Amino acid sequence: MSARSHDIVIVGGGIVGVAAALALLRNGFDVALVDRAATRPPAPGAEVDARVYAIAPGSRRFLDTLGAWPGDPGCAYQGMQVWNADPALSLRFDAAAAALPELGHIVAHDVLLDALWNRLGAARLVQGETVDSFAVEAGGARLGLSGGGHIRADLVIAADGAASSLRRLAGIETLGWPYAHQAIVSHVQTERPHRATAYQRFLPEGPLAFLPLADGRSSIVWSTARAGERMALPDAGFAKALHQASQDCLGLIGEMTPRKAVPLRLLHARDYHAPGLALVGDAAHVVHPLAGQGLNLGLADVEALLGCALEARRTGRKLGSARVLARYGRARKLANLEMLATVDALYRLFGLQAPGLDNVRGLGLALVDRVAAIKGPLLRRAVGI
Repeated sequence: MSARSHDIVIVGGGIVGVAAALALLRNGFDVALVDRAATRPPAPGAEVDARVYAIAPGSRRFLDTLGAWPGDPGCAYQGMQVWNADPALSLRFDAAAAALPELGHIVAHDVLLDALWNRLGAARLVQGETVDSFAVEAGGARLGLSGGGHIRADLVIAADGAASSLRRLAGIETLGWPYAHQAIVSHVQTERPHRATAYQRFLPEGPLAFLPLADGRSSIVWSTARAGERMALPDAGFAKALHQASQDCLGLIGEMTPRKAVPLRLLHARDYHAPGLALVGDAAHVVHPLAGQGLNLGLADVEALLGCALEARRTGRKLGSARVLARYGRARKLANLEMLATVDALYRLFGLQAPGLDNVRGLGLALVDRVAAIKGPLLRRAVGI
């Protein structure tokens, strides 16, 4: 059986993979997308994904260039409050005070994925297939598919998630560890309006975030070491625990969607590339969700890899050459590793328990809130400006 050939083959039909396919197609590359799902977009009536993302302005600008910013983009959030034990000792960010239109957008997973798929159209889509083999030959990379077919490409992009089969087939090792936490996610009604503000409290059992939604509800992400216990509670019991943990920041908790618990871990690939292969998104790095940066990092990977591909075409180099891929690795590896290390350090700092430590942490947050020379760069880093 002869193998199909393309400039680039992307494996993985999630947000990062589809964004990569769309970005490369719009810039004239011949692209194929391999996705294990049998239907894309998901069939009508499929279960709604409760995940939401805090999309930074930099990520929005990139999605805008792809024509894939959703027409109904969710909630543009204007403020953020972060505290430990005492809400009076908080770190607060305000878009108006920083002369910004917003700090970012809280966008539902399904809304963003649908917008990307609706724009994709022209990609050669291979559905319901997984990758069984990966090899680099004289003519480029060769993928063996579960259905028995093969695809050749100058470059293969692994966007197949934290358990990436392509990363494994290429022999790329990872560093990392599981966290003692699981993230409980749900959408909840609250007694008081969220006023387009995101709230995050660092508790002894793990950070709790309320992210504002456009319909007035909030999406909660509770990264907790007591996930089993919390998930076993009836809705009324969980609502009470959530209200207490949030220190009444939005009042009583009302109706909520079914809860889901997601295991958490840190993961970082030792290399972002191998001959003929580049890793993007969760295939390259997985970060704790407390800073809401996971998807923003993945989209930044795609933007950087697009720039490397355009430069390779301009200079006549092969897309999968060591020089092109090394440039991509230099562009993204250090920045991603810095974010992973920062978030992991915050997780560990706020997880430490000792007499008086909550007061010290609270005073530290309040101090940062008052020192413009620290707060300004921290905000710019957080929102990608």
